[in-house]
Amino acid sequence: MHLEVIVEEPSARTALQNILPSLIGPAHSFRVLAFQDKGDMILNLPRRLRGYSHYHQKDFRIIVLLDEDRKDCRELKNQLEIETRNVGLISKTAAQGGAFQVVNRIAVEELEAWFFGDIQALKAAFPRIPAALEYKAPYRVPDQIRGGTWEALHRVLRRAGYFPNFLPKIEVARRISLHMNPEFNRSHSFQVFRQGILACLT
Repeated sequence: MHLEVIVEEPSARTALQNILPSLIGPAHSFRVLAFQDKGDMILNLPRRLRGYSHYHQKDFRIIVLLDEDRKDCRELKNQLEIETRNVGLISKTAAQGGAFQVVNRIAVEELEAWFFGDIQALKAAFPRIPAALEYKAPYRVPDQIRGGTWEALHRVLRRAGYFPNFLPKIEVARRISLHMNPEFNRSHSFQVFRQGILACLT
């Protein structure tokens, strides 16, 4: 199986390039395509999907990943489902157990929540982070971190002596994702994404 994974920005591409090999194994291939940001993705996704609508290979799947960014995740998912249907492709949701070409997924609320879902990876990448971080109330449920997950991640890193002025999102995504264990990630939205990937391989 070949997977085309479409994400909204480069740091997500960097993370998934490290995470996907352990998810899909060596028998399958993938490519991660990134837009510049969410606005760019929403504007240009229909054209990208329309291009894929001409593909008819049996061993080809498309995964679309969009950050929630404190929006209504059901509304965002519905928007992706409409775009998929409009170009004549069948999503996993619409297929209801049948054959599909596209998996639409939402990262709640942002990719960085997935990093908080694997505190061990976070600590492996940045050893000065306190060992007790995963037991602190604000970080126990990664998808419910308040005030923005990338902002929360920057605060945690800054307190540990990293990146005092700004968060280099691509570098941070690369360093953390190298250590992530997908099977045990505590982010629910990550596990929904993982299940969607695995469904493509069966």
